[in-house]
Amino acid sequence: MTFQNKHIYLDYNATCPQLPQVTVAMQDVVETAFGNPSSLHWAGRNARRKLDDARDTIAQYFAVDAGSVVFTSGGTESNNMVIQGMVAGAKSGHIVLSAIEHPAVLQAVEQWCMRYSDWSFTLVKPDKGGRIDVETFMAACQDDTKLACLMWVNNETGVIQPVFEVSKHCRERGISFFVDAVQALGKFEINLQQLDADFVSFSAHKIGGPRGVGALVMRRGVSLESLMIGGGQERGRRSGTENVVGVSGFAAALGQQDYAPIQHLRDLFESKLLAALPDVCIFGQTHQRTANTSMFCVPGLEGETLLMQMDLMGFAVASGSACSSGKREPSHVLLAMGLPEQQARSSLRVSFGLEHDETTVDALIAALCKIKARLRQMSGR
Repeated sequence: MTFQNKHIYLDYNATCPQLPQVTVAMQDVVETAFGNPSSLHWAGRNARRKLDDARDTIAQYFAVDAGSVVFTSGGTESNNMVIQGMVAGAKSGHIVLSAIEHPAVLQAVEQWCMRYSDWSFTLVKPDKGGRIDVETFMAACQDDTKLACLMWVNNETGVIQPVFEVSKHCRERGISFFVDAVQALGKFEINLQQLDADFVSFSAHKIGGPRGVGALVMRRGVSLESLMIGGGQERGRRSGTENVVGVSGFAAALGQQDYAPIQHLRDLFESKLLAALPDVCIFGQTHQRTANTSMFCVPGLEGETLLMQMDLMGFAVASGSACSSGKREPSHVLLAMGLPEQQARSSLRVSFGLEHDETTVDALIAALCKIKARLRQMSGR
C-alpha cells in the first residue's frame, strides 16, 4: 500500500488495510446478491449461494466442516459468545485462562463469573519472556474446570503460545478448550483439525478483510447458550441476518498475505534499534514470535508520549494493546510478565506489513532517536 505525505503505517496487529481483491469481491456481492439469505425468492437464493460459498471457502481453509463455522461481527463477539455461552449453560464451574489474554476474554470471564457466583476462574501468568508454561497452566485446572482459554498469539508481544500441547491435555481431561486465534490468522498456516480445540475465534480485518466481520469455529457436537436469539440463523447459534458482503470479503482475504518473509526486517529493526539505543528492552525475544511483531520499551519515556510524538512525525505505531490504546494504563501483558509498572508504561509496539523494507526500518530508527533526544532535552536530562 502507498502512503501519502510520508505517513508510514506500522500497526498491522491492530488492523490490516483492506486488500483490493477483497473490495472487488464485496462489490460483486453488493451488486449481484443484495437479497436476504433467509428469503426463498430468487434474490434470497442468490445471497444464500454467496453465503454458502464463503462458508465453504473458510471451512476448507481451516480444514473443518462448513457446519462448524459460525459468522460473527468479529473476535470480540466470538470470544464473548464462548464465555457467556459456557457460563450460562451450566449452573457452576471453573475457568482457567492466561493472564495475557485479550480484554475481550479477560473482562468477559471476570464479568460472567461475577454474575454467576457459582462460577470461578484462575489466571495463569506467563514466564518472563511472555509464554505460558503448559504444566503450570494444566496444574491450575480443577475437578470442576469446564473451560480453558489460551490465545494462540499474543497481540502485544507476538509470542506464540503452546496451544497444541494444552489442547491435547484438555482433551484427555475432558475440559473444553477455547483458542483466541485472531492474531494467528495470516501469520502462519492454520489447520484446526490438527489443533483439535473446541472453539477458535477469528477476525477478518487482521488479514486485509473488512472490519466488523469474524467467525467462531466450533467442534462438531459441542453447543453453547446463544447470545443472540430471534431468527435462528447460523443453525440457531447466532441469530440475525448474515453479513453476506462482509463474509464474502473475509473469504477473499484468506491466504493472500504471508508475513514469514518479513521476519528478517523485524530482526533488522531490533538489531539496529539496540545499536542506536542500547538501553532499549525488547520483549519476547527468548520465544518464537510472529514474524512482523516487535514490542519494546525506551526507559524513561512513557509509551503514550512516544506514540504521540511518533504520530506527529507520520508513524502509526501502538502503545500496548491497540484496543486499549486510548486508556492511560500500563500493559496488562507486561505486568503479567513481571515487569515493573514504569517499564510497562514505556512500551511501544510496531507491527510491519508486506510493503515495508529497509528504508522503513532506517526511518523508524531515526525518528525514535530524534524523539528520545528531544524529550531528554526538554526534561533537562
